[in-house]
Amino acid sequence: MREHARDPPIEETLGDALRERGDTIATTESCTGGLVGSLLTDIPGSSDYFDRTYCTYTYDAKLDTGVTREALDEHGAVSEPVARQMAQAVRDAADTTWGVSTTGIAGPSGGTPEKPVGTVYIGVAHAGDWGSGETYTTVERHEFDGDRRDIKEKIARRALRTVETELE
Repeated sequence: MREHARDPPIEETLGDALRERGDTIATTESCTGGLVGSLLTDIPGSSDYFDRTYCTYTYDAKLDTGVTREALDEHGAVSEPVARQMAQAVRDAADTTWGVSTTGIAGPSGGTPEKPVGTVYIGVAHAGDWGSGETYTTVERHEFDGDRRDIKEKIARRALRTVETELE
C-alpha cells in the first residue's frame, strides 16, 4: 500500500512533526476503513502521538460517534457537514490535538453525477487551548480516480497531508 507514497512517506514526516510539537491525533474513517490509522501505526513509536481510529462505515456507526441524524438525513454520509462532525467528535472523544475524518465513495459503484466515485470529504479538527479561540475545523472535498484500492490509498495519504499542512 505504498504505490502513492512519497519518500519519505507522509506517515513518517507527519509523525515526526506531531512528536516534535507534542501533538496527538485520532481518526474516524468511513471509506478508508481504518487505512489512515493503519498508515500512522506503520511507523515505530507512533504511540507517542496516535490515540485511536474509529471505523464508522455505516450511518449507525456514525451516529454512535457523535454525527447527528439531521446531518445524515439532510446531507448524506458523504458530505461536508458529516465530515466536520466526524472529525470534531473523534478529536473530542479521544481528547487529542487533531481529529481527522474521511467519508467518501471508493467505488466501483455508489457514485452519482453530483458525487462520482472517488469523491471524498476530509475533515481536520484542531483543539486549541481552552479559551484561546484557536479551535477550528476544516473540510476539503476531493475527487480521485483509480480502482477502489487506489482511491482508498490516495484518500488516506491526502488526509495525512492535510494535517501536515495545518501544522505548518
